[in-house]
Amino acid sequence: MFLISDALAEAAPAAAGQEPNMIATFLPLILIFGVMYFLLIRPQVKRQKELKKLIDSVEKGDEVVTNGGLLGRVIKLGEAFLVIEVADGVTLVVQRGAVATVMPKGTLKDTREG
Repeated sequence: MFLISDALAEAAPAAAGQEPNMIATFLPLILIFGVMYFLLIRPQVKRQKELKKLIDSVEKGDEVVTNGGLLGRVIKLGEAFLVIEVADGVTLVVQRGAVATVMPKGTLKDTREG
């Protein structure tokens, strides 16, 4: 029993007046946040800006692919919606945000022939 109390007495702090450095305490947290920002947050914000720029640049006659994989030609533009023609006489109304990419001119013609 007397051995346990001796062990507890040895574990007491050597200098009661010293505090750990605050910068050293928060440095790992700051470094983790910095790495997360540059590896995850910053690239995602960049992608969102590029996608918004792409969606805003869509014009009548552009050939687009939607998030669902539909390929069509834009025949009518609206504020929030696009009307795309996916086949002769077949039109669909999709949200502007559903546009995944703008394809080069002639892509739709090539897919219909082959």
